[in-house]
Amino acid sequence: MKRKKWKIHAKQTAALAMAFTLMISGAASAAPIPPDGSGTGQTAQGGNQTSQGGGQNGQQATGPAGPGSGAGNSGSASRLPSLSGTVSTSQSSQTSQNSAQTGSQGSSQAAVPQIKAEGAVLYDATRDQALYEKNADTRYYPASITKIMTALLVLEHCNLNDTVTFSQTAVTNLESGAVTLGVQAGDQFTVEQCLYGLLLKSANEIANGLAEHVSGSISGFADLMNQKAASLGCTNTHFVNPNGLNDSNHYTTARDMALIADAAFSNPTLCKIASTVNYDFPATASVPSVRKLTMGHKMVNPANSEYYSGIVGGKTGYTSLAGNTLVTCAERNGTRLVAVILKSRQTHYADTRALLDYGFSLVQSGGSGSGTGGPGGGPGSQQGPGGGSASSNPHWVEDSRGWRFVKADGSYAANECMEINGEIYCFKPDSYIVSNDWYQIGGIWYFFRPSGGLAKSRWIETGGKWYYVDGNGSLFTNGTTPDGYRVDADGVWIQ
Repeated sequence: MKRKKWKIHAKQTAALAMAFTLMISGAASAAPIPPDGSGTGQTAQGGNQTSQGGGQNGQQATGPAGPGSGAGNSGSASRLPSLSGTVSTSQSSQTSQNSAQTGSQGSSQAAVPQIKAEGAVLYDATRDQALYEKNADTRYYPASITKIMTALLVLEHCNLNDTVTFSQTAVTNLESGAVTLGVQAGDQFTVEQCLYGLLLKSANEIANGLAEHVSGSISGFADLMNQKAASLGCTNTHFVNPNGLNDSNHYTTARDMALIADAAFSNPTLCKIASTVNYDFPATASVPSVRKLTMGHKMVNPANSEYYSGIVGGKTGYTSLAGNTLVTCAERNGTRLVAVILKSRQTHYADTRALLDYGFSLVQSGGSGSGTGGPGGGPGSQQGPGGGSASSNPHWVEDSRGWRFVKADGSYAANECMEINGEIYCFKPDSYIVSNDWYQIGGIWYFFRPSGGLAKSRWIETGGKWYYVDGNGSLFTNGTTPDGYRVDADGVWIQ
């Protein structure tokens, strides 16, 4: 299957991937690579920054545009933009409801699911678009779904009949309570046998042994993982180990994980292993009997009540910090969907089933998503005013200049910020959203992602300088960022 990315992010994604690859190779070592050599961040367009004074009377910024022009906020000023309203668009009526998340596709489409996990994405890999997003760009711990990337890299660098010899480091570099197969130093298995142990049992020492076999060390393999993630278009992912055990610098997003999973499940060998229900793992001197492995992903097993027909493959994950995580790839009638669930509290199977049901129903009815509606979810299909079949209010509309939002009273949002389906958007006086740009509101600079949503807790590169926005989205100034970098009074990283 051809490698694809969300169309709405293609240009930015390609640029970021190239930049991050250079960073990893050392060709761009001058910039901070947040938070620990990951190369994650956002590259902003230059020269288009605007200022919205106090949430009213938006105007072009004077002088050098954007942060760093002397207009930065003080180190103590951090707050979310003032909101004029909070709206959730529903699929059928487009009225304001707190829990609904959808684009305006018409009443004939499937109802948008109510996902309980903190982060989720449903990606239509066949048509290259997101059908549902919830906190798609928020960092979460992935836990053992990390092993999808590990398996993909192993298959790209090894033969299945290669022999893996386990070192003492591989079998002991684990945290207490980690899932293992009891492999001992000196044990030998083929790459193929190891991959079954990795994806069915989720054995953590198997991940370590494979990583050392490919790269010679865990850290070397982590570098390879990060390079691969960047090449796939991931912009907010950083790996430090091949197994997903807890580490503050090991994280991903639902959007990035969907890209990784799409690439992984394009490999037929990985699909075969990740959809296998049972496997006999060979005996060793330390464990003289064959170990019967059963796939941990319950939706793969026809004998399990969670079974779902059409599963191509998947991987489970859990740690105390990550909660339940789940990646699932399913295909029906020529449509392949990838569902990613992050930070769930035991609702991961129900959430995944709801997403897949929604996606297949949406495709069957001719809908095109997105689950967040409007910007950030791929092209919308609703028509604007005068289009003859415009959806009920409120709803998103798109034209050649960008995205606008029609409020319940029929007017366009303008010169204000609103929370829509859980994302904060800012609308300029001409009613178009701010996207991939800085915007000043009430004396504080904020950055809005290419999708239009407010960026939080990430680095932004503008004009060759690096800036950090905090958990409220505010430009961080005159202090030390959470990942240990100093920035000056204008928010510029001090090299």
